[in-house]
Amino acid sequence: MRSDTAVVDRGQYPDAVTPWEREDWRADALGWAERGLVAHGLCESGPRKVRLRPWSVLVRMSVAGGEAVWFKANPPASAFEAGLTEALARWVPGYVLRPLAVDTDRGWSLLPDGGTIFRDALDSAADRTAVDPRAWEEPLRQYAGMQRALVPYADEIERLGVPGARTAALPETFDRIVAGNTALEPADRGALGELRPRLVEWCEELAEVGIADTLDHSDLHDGQLFAPEPGRFTFFDWGDAAVAHPFCSFLVPARAARERFGPEALPRLRDAYLEQWTGDGRTTAELRRGLSLAWRLGAIGRACSWGRLFPGASSGAGDAEGARWLLELFAEPPL
Repeated sequence: MRSDTAVVDRGQYPDAVTPWEREDWRADALGWAERGLVAHGLCESGPRKVRLRPWSVLVRMSVAGGEAVWFKANPPASAFEAGLTEALARWVPGYVLRPLAVDTDRGWSLLPDGGTIFRDALDSAADRTAVDPRAWEEPLRQYAGMQRALVPYADEIERLGVPGARTAALPETFDRIVAGNTALEPADRGALGELRPRLVEWCEELAEVGIADTLDHSDLHDGQLFAPEPGRFTFFDWGDAAVAHPFCSFLVPARAARERFGPEALPRLRDAYLEQWTGDGRTTAELRRGLSLAWRLGAIGRACSWGRLFPGASSGAGDAEGARWLLELFAEPPL
């Protein structure tokens, strides 16, 4: 029996504007989710837990006799996630969740529970992994394998509405987000303008490595993958995704690993990720140089993603985060 009681978590965004505030939207969205449960023979039980952020509405729905089911609503700028999640379940089924239902027009998804979050797995085994960066090696190998498998689908991924941030067009993407960012100080805006010729050179050098653009998760920290059983990982939360150089994906997990394990972890994690991209005449030195370039350029994708908020949400916070990431372009890569 369903309970209408809901615990609402607004995190660090108590004033976030989301469609959850509208009674008609809640009734429509939750009714759709309830029908999705029924279609799979599932019966909701217990209170709902609601997580509201400027970039998503997430509702945990308890299910009698089974794991929880999750309803997710994306803003218009990341509404593609519903269709992308459905497509990934066909193309690379071993790496992602298979949705129970999607509404691609409204950006709604109904998703099964994926098991233990990787971050929780690391925390629960802290005494064993706190000084052992190898915990990230296998997830990075598997993620890179998924990216490589998705290379033939890059055009189709863009047709689903996933933004393009392809290597050849990255300078134009940079121009657009710099011009549209209201939080940049005049001095920073000027410095970014002076940096642009070097950015063009970095993009050209990265393209010369010869790795095709594919799906970039763009925010693959340790809270964005499941570890349901030893040696297997499931990647989720694709609202920040883009079609880009795959190596740009390394930035976020590497920063997460560096924070947990220290900078000495990075070389072996880099090499674990690059294992999937060896061969085809590329040298180890070329691949490592490409990853170093992409570490810096990945900041552009992170800056882009902060524009994907619900209409009416404060653009100031998104622009401030976007500006912070743009300024990361000046930081020398640690690898």
